[in-house]
Amino acid sequence: MNMTISEILSNIQSGKQTAEAVTRACLAKIAELNPTINALVEVWAEDALKQAQAVDAKKARGEKLGALAGVPVAIKDNILYKGHKATCCSKMLADYVAPYNATVVEHLLAADAVIIGRANMDEFAMGSSNQTSVYGPVHNPVDTTRVPGGSSGGSAAAVACGMVPVALGTDTGGSVRQPAAFCGVVGMKPGYGRISRYGIIAFASSADQVGVLANNVDDCATVLEVISGKDMNDSTSLEAPVPDYKAAFTADLKGVRVGLPKGFLDGLAPVIKKQVEAAAKQLEAQGATLVEIEVPHAKYAAPCYYIITSAEASSNLGRYDGIRYGYAAKEAHGLNDYYELSRAPFGLEVKKRIIIGTYALTSARYEECFVKAMKVRELLRRDFKKAFEQVDVILTPTSPTTAFKLGAHDENPLSLYLADLYTCQGNIGGLGGISVPFGKDENGLPIGVQFYAPILKEEVALNVAHHLEKAL
Repeated sequence: MNMTISEILSNIQSGKQTAEAVTRACLAKIAELNPTINALVEVWAEDALKQAQAVDAKKARGEKLGALAGVPVAIKDNILYKGHKATCCSKMLADYVAPYNATVVEHLLAADAVIIGRANMDEFAMGSSNQTSVYGPVHNPVDTTRVPGGSSGGSAAAVACGMVPVALGTDTGGSVRQPAAFCGVVGMKPGYGRISRYGIIAFASSADQVGVLANNVDDCATVLEVISGKDMNDSTSLEAPVPDYKAAFTADLKGVRVGLPKGFLDGLAPVIKKQVEAAAKQLEAQGATLVEIEVPHAKYAAPCYYIITSAEASSNLGRYDGIRYGYAAKEAHGLNDYYELSRAPFGLEVKKRIIIGTYALTSARYEECFVKAMKVRELLRRDFKKAFEQVDVILTPTSPTTAFKLGAHDENPLSLYLADLYTCQGNIGGLGGISVPFGKDENGLPIGVQFYAPILKEEVALNVAHHLEKAL
């Protein structure tokens, strides 16, 4: 049984454990398991122990401890931590050292958390399997022949096998929630703007959002509260008070309306369909009201998502030209040759998405592709707005499948893109979403179910997820 945040905080506060002892235990677990799982690409053992010792010294002086005092945290390799590498698991940023802290890192440090290392990920967060990393694939701790999901697969795997009690990831189309489902942990992406994106290396700016991976909903709520809030360095962060998420947990679900989108379970694998239906019945047994709703444009979410995010990636990744950022070619003949050689380190998946995005933004295809996708996005957002007039949360599968074999979709990338079928809707719609483990398939692989909540209403999804978790 992996230690929870509340257990760590209680042990440190009572003197049962020191923060240093907790950190050393995590470092020992990393040393034991990481060579097989490959969840972390770099461990900052010396820094982590200094931070833990500082927490112990603070306690010895009788000072008030932060909300995450002594809790080891892993951060995804696209989150800046001053003086430490942040490479997006790409050759393009192999030697990049962060010159400042991401806002979420500042919040972690202010809460006395212990940042222990950077987690493996799909290159530039583009992928649903964590197989595109320059450091090699992450292996699912439940079955090491399978993927952990992506792109925050390293963060999910590190939590699932007890290397750390919590990790930060980023979610652009499901990159926190899908690996959470595959690895059997809790993963939450709040609504767009709840958490600052300052210091996050961009993939698609209108969809990127930092998220939390943890062993349970309670821990997820604790960390989400710490890292949320308005940030003057990010104009897209929202000016809204951050609630006490755990205080919003209710005694039961009486009065809570759970939306079941019509047609969402059609064609789904029987074992996953069965678990989603069982989750709905469990919520009903706890007092919730089940309401059938319609989200008619949801079927267009995946193509809409890939056009918009690829277009934004094409723009965001244009800065890696060998002059401003990234790898610089040593020998080139002329400017065009220099650009071509300097951009060669990008992996195949990243190149594919840049090409898709560049095509969608050409003058010949702009109206047909990008503008049309943006219009569909608005229609989908209207669908969700209308749905949330009838319900408080929406229940869906997290992923259409459980964790698949490493390399299973190498010959058919379109099938891999469909792994985001249920999760990318939340990013296109700007919604908060949480995946909770609920049962297993015939191979013993975890199944995740997902709850969506309106923007800035994460506490509603957390509360329902908390009750479903308790039912297990």
